[in-house]
Amino acid sequence: MIAKRIQTDLQRQGFAVGDPSRFADGDFGGKTHAAVQSLQGARGLPATGAVDPLTWQRLTPTPMPMPSLFERCLQVTAAFEGHGFGLAKGNFDGAGITWGVIGFTLSNREIQVVLAAAEVQSPGILARCMGPLAAEWRAVTVLTLMQQVAWAHAMSSGPSREGLPVAWLQAFEKLGNEEVVKRIQMKRAYERYFVPCAASAATLGLASELGIALAFDVFVQNGGFKPDATTLAAGLPPATTEAVRRQKLAACVAASARPQYQTDVLSRKNTLATGQGVVHGASYQLTAWGLGEDAAA
Repeated sequence: MIAKRIQTDLQRQGFAVGDPSRFADGDFGGKTHAAVQSLQGARGLPATGAVDPLTWQRLTPTPMPMPSLFERCLQVTAAFEGHGFGLAKGNFDGAGITWGVIGFTLSNREIQVVLAAAEVQSPGILARCMGPLAAEWRAVTVLTLMQQVAWAHAMSSGPSREGLPVAWLQAFEKLGNEEVVKRIQMKRAYERYFVPCAASAATLGLASELGIALAFDVFVQNGGFKPDATTLAAGLPPATTEAVRRQKLAACVAASARPQYQTDVLSRKNTLATGQGVVHGASYQLTAWGLGEDAAA
């Protein structure tokens, strides 16, 4: 992911902050922000800590283009989700199993689709990564969706049922570490979430990088904008700035979420609407992630 690439390049150039062995952790926090500022100061750039296109070019020996807007949006939402490519969680929210870079779920059949595609592209990958569990997985995937979720619920553990048996956690982690699975997850995230979110953003009057990032997170976490969000956007005065529009949409999306998730939804959406905030205890300054008020391109 982008954050780890940035950290690796900063470390290669001698700008790592703190323990070098723990610097490239994929979490764009205060240490990475400080390291970017150090690099910018050494290269004669404004020490903003933001990874803008010029700073990005100074990270690598051979200048490379800025990661695509999709990659930048994915990086932030993936950080919010906290799964990486391989972490799996049990039936904490009724979705059966949640796994992968944007939290693909069993209940929406996304995990099944990703793993089926992986087996087609790399025959034998399920047996190699899942071992004896591969046969059980195949048997489960021919059941009705309700039965599949019930199967996942039965093996979920802990007060919130986030836990899964160690063998299953290891199997999903191994799958997530496979390059072919990472590519499939990225492709799925782009086609199923980013493409439709961009179309929805245009309808809602969101044209900036932050606007697209907000729309992407809504599609990932909330399944898309509900009709009340569309009505709200259509009724805003023509002079409404996009920043205000984003904040109103963020509040609207959070209000339509289930009560137990509204605080989490609002923290994520407000962070994307305003460009900064705290999500799950981590502070975010999204200019450092390459997302700002610039027009989406």
